[in-house]
Amino acid sequence: MKKIGLIGGITPQSTIMYYQVLNDLAQQKYGGGHTAKVLVNSVDFGEISALQVAGKWDVLGNIMANAAISLERAGASCIIICANTMHLCVDAVKNKVSVPIIHIAEATAEAIIEKQLKKILLLGTKYTMEKKFYTDVLKSFGIEVVIPNEEDRDVVHQIIYDELAKGIINKKSKETYLAIIKKAQAKGVEGVVLGCTEIPLLVKQEDVLIPIFDTTTIHAIKAFNLSV
Repeated sequence: MKKIGLIGGITPQSTIMYYQVLNDLAQQKYGGGHTAKVLVNSVDFGEISALQVAGKWDVLGNIMANAAISLERAGASCIIICANTMHLCVDAVKNKVSVPIIHIAEATAEAIIEKQLKKILLLGTKYTMEKKFYTDVLKSFGIEVVIPNEEDRDVVHQIIYDELAKGIINKKSKETYLAIIKKAQAKGVEGVVLGCTEIPLLVKQEDVLIPIFDTTTIHAIKAFNLSV
């Protein structure tokens, strides 16, 4: 197995999830107590979050690129950014390294197409839901993307940053997410993209009647398959 580079810390909770999935996959494939070969460059989420709010995406791009450079130098055969939102900076990263950067939205789109779905609800940070860097990738695969109304987007975003990013799991917040999904389902949505790597902490497949797409797991599986 080749080494997988993770740009982590965005947030610690999602990085832990990636690490767990990769090691579970290694155990399933190789058995015998095997674990994944993983390199982690963990950035400061407090710094990242403040720069996001300030709209300093060029600075964020430099941080992501420098993290990727260090992972490549350490022997990573591929790199994943352990956050949906920070794929807004993916081009800045691709321009600085020669190893593959696995795009989370592309991997998710492939999973949606595999289930032959055409219309999905995208949940994530306001950056992910409102900016085009993510929805344009899904649309390029012929997928119709629905996002919640403005009030619901604000709530989804707030729960991510105030609760999930801190590892706080709130039953009322889960009910809020499920109500938003139910509204979208009534409008013909066929599946739900959990487009923030922490949302799978809150929403599980057994909670909803339509398919969910856990972007954290999908992304990790794509990286693992490329490394074996």
